[in-house]
Amino acid sequence: MRSKASLGLKIGTGLGLLFLHAPLAFVILYAFTTEERSYQFPPPGLTLKWFGVAWSRPDVWNALTLSFQVAAVATILALVLGTLAAGALARTRFFGREAISLLIILPIALPGIVTGIALRSAFSLMDIPFSFWTIVVGHATFCVVVVHNNAVARLRRMSPSIVEASYDLGADSIQTFRYVILPNLGTALLAGAMLAFALSFDEVIVTTFTAGQQSTLPIWMLNELVRPRQRPVTNVVAVIVIILTFLPILAAYYLTREEGPASDRP
Repeated sequence: MRSKASLGLKIGTGLGLLFLHAPLAFVILYAFTTEERSYQFPPPGLTLKWFGVAWSRPDVWNALTLSFQVAAVATILALVLGTLAAGALARTRFFGREAISLLIILPIALPGIVTGIALRSAFSLMDIPFSFWTIVVGHATFCVVVVHNNAVARLRRMSPSIVEASYDLGADSIQTFRYVILPNLGTALLAGAMLAFALSFDEVIVTTFTAGQQSTLPIWMLNELVRPRQRPVTNVVAVIVIILTFLPILAAYYLTREEGPASDRP
């Protein structure tokens, strides 16, 4: 009975993985197809031509550069604001603490279209023109949550005696943060930053409401699918996005798995 259950679990896991990743496999496959305007299965032939075409198109590079810049700045903002918010909420108790925690998490819990409409309305009411910075602010709203959650989890696992010992030895608040708290938070913040970067890099809905005339890489891909010119080029760019988002997520996974409380480590 035990072996049958184990086999059933293995089959179920395999089917689940197939369901999740089969569409990605087709995206990768059609990045190499020789057919320009339609999808045929199996593809009539395979070629590397479209990688060269994508490399030579300036609109791809412009969208890729903008996505990198937005993701980098949004991640830096998220690191600063998320860490400060986590420090304020992790170890202190005050009236309204749970409500503030909920408000911080709310942007990532709400549907992206709600956040996008809210941001667009706010920018319009304040007569703020849509630009690079409006995209950054929009992305930072949910990137802060990722960093905050990682930092709060790590701070709650830290032993308070570490901080108390630092003060007892004569360190001030800045020294305690720099030499005691920050080293213990390091991997959590790095993992949070990587996840935030990945989320920002492939964000579509919030970007649609805050970008104005600018086009990040996901928005470029969406426009190319609506008005197809060279379908395989879109798939090539999709493969690049898969790689660029998979690597930081994988690194974040390895940085945060199987870690004991900071107080247990030498």
